[in-house]
Amino acid sequence: MGREVVGQRDGSGLRLAIAVARFNDFVTSRLLEGAREAAADYGVAPEALDVVWAPGCFELPIVASALASSGRYDAVVCLGAVIRGETPHFEYVAGQAAAGIQRVALDTGVPCAFGVITTNTVEQALARAGGKKGNKGYDAVVTAIETVNALRALRAT
Repeated sequence: MGREVVGQRDGSGLRLAIAVARFNDFVTSRLLEGAREAAADYGVAPEALDVVWAPGCFELPIVASALASSGRYDAVVCLGAVIRGETPHFEYVAGQAAAGIQRVALDTGVPCAFGVITTNTVEQALARAGGKKGNKGYDAVVTAIETVNALRALRAT
């Protein structure tokens, strides 16, 4: 049987950056609260967690790129909320944010967790930012920690 690599949920000793969109901050501030809670729950030291605010989700990739390229962070967590409106703007912003964040991770080798929620309504967004559907900011930090540790374990074997 071959090997099986699973990233542990242990953030002790890790440095994380959180890039969070200011647009729809009534949602993204809740995502950030969840992200900070997860970091604390999984052992990331408060001084090892930096937060950078971007104007919106479209700007998250360039902020994530600067953070990932700095060499200071083990992972970057990107948080935002794109809520569908009356125009196709939603598709452009959500799609480009996703593609850009993925590109940063692939180009730099630094895990970039996608904590951008894309919803049809404000109610759906709030449900995913600490409401009935959990907190996707919390989930994104857990994803980042697991990914960093999986990559470390993979490289060590």
